[in-house]
Amino acid sequence: MNGACPAIVVAGAASGVGKTSVALGLAAALAGRGMRVQTFKVGPDFLDPGYLTIASGRTSYNLDTWMCGADYVKDLYARKTADADIAVVEGVMGMYDGADAAHSRGSTAEAAALLGAPVLLVVNARGAARSLAAVVKGFCEFERDARIAGVAANFCGSERHAGILRDALASVALPPLMAAIPKGALPELSSRHLGLVSADARSLTAQTIRKLADAMESHADVDALVAAAASTVPRKTETARAHAAPKARIGVAMDEAFHFYYHDSLEALECAGAQLVPFSPVRDAALPEGLDGLYLGGGYPEEHARAISQNTGMIRAIVEFAGAGRPVYAECGGLIYLSSGVVTVDGMRYSFAGILPVWARMRSSYKSLGYAQAVFSRDTLLGKAGESVKGHMFHYSELVDDPLGSEGIDAAYAVRRKGMETAEGYGVKNVLATYLHAHLASHPLAVESFVNRCRAAAHV
Repeated sequence: MNGACPAIVVAGAASGVGKTSVALGLAAALAGRGMRVQTFKVGPDFLDPGYLTIASGRTSYNLDTWMCGADYVKDLYARKTADADIAVVEGVMGMYDGADAAHSRGSTAEAAALLGAPVLLVVNARGAARSLAAVVKGFCEFERDARIAGVAANFCGSERHAGILRDALASVALPPLMAAIPKGALPELSSRHLGLVSADARSLTAQTIRKLADAMESHADVDALVAAAASTVPRKTETARAHAAPKARIGVAMDEAFHFYYHDSLEALECAGAQLVPFSPVRDAALPEGLDGLYLGGGYPEEHARAISQNTGMIRAIVEFAGAGRPVYAECGGLIYLSSGVVTVDGMRYSFAGILPVWARMRSSYKSLGYAQAVFSRDTLLGKAGESVKGHMFHYSELVDDPLGSEGIDAAYAVRRKGMETAEGYGVKNVLATYLHAHLASHPLAVESFVNRCRAAAHV
């Protein structure tokens, strides 16, 4: 790659300052100008990429250096921006917040430096005047690798307030004010769990997208942002990727209850020879014909528990599929589906597949949140003993009992997170169920292993 796609990284001074709304509005405004806008989300979550996809009209991808490594992030960015006019990268939490408080690994700042892209720093301007310049100065000088090109002041009180902030930044030669967004100018986005509700046309309507775009066109210097994006520094990458011949048909649960997947992981499975066949555990009466394996991703099965529980035909089909020794890989929500059932926050109980003979129980606060690495204790669907994958955990459910106390179930993983190690990755014959959302695409051995295990099952 000889050049670099122009890019702007939307970072926040902290969570809650409005960087998601700014990123969505900017992506929508640029797309509305006829530009091909490729969006990305720094960090591991599945929620914001869905919204960025809707706003830009192109599939959004995660850039996560902790899970994936710097080389993978640069390669993914180069591949996905090859035919784009501009990239909008939404940050995670505060600009320097990452995997650990002692360093910036996994942070927005690290991603911006890695991509050579300028940063738009979003700050909460409510009640601030010259002091906002002190905040911006601290962000500019805290680490020098990332380059702040401009400031977006959210929750401004008036034009006069914006002028004060503009003068304060200029008085000490700080990056200019590129956006002054009044209180209420950005439409409110629905919240759920750790962020936004799952992205679809109901939660992010065309009207909301227009309002976000109009807010940026009215209260931001979009032309200046485009000019700043052009200063993105080229980075050397290797983008070639071979596609294997078709090897196996893998059913992927994909509906309103199950949709948390890294798109590049699905693409990596296809490159390795998987034919991915979507199906709905909520609405389909049976599995598609001729499947060699199943991938049950995360989502919100508890929100659709009644419909899932009543779809006994699908439950029976998946139980029979697993019972026949076919590979089944289930993450988080998929693990809940394979459990005996779920107890919702209001105490209702809904029966599910029962392959893991324990119940899942929803909590009002999260049970687990953070990065994790799984080291395989034995050979698994994703690789051999001693190999590993990285990913993250965030879930509001917990298992009522320990599955390892049940006959025939073992722990395939030693999960390492926050200095602790726990036994996880529940194995039942050719089933692997876990709370870990693994980033498969950045672990080629895991991708190859899963596809090959599905292929082998097809020939049994």
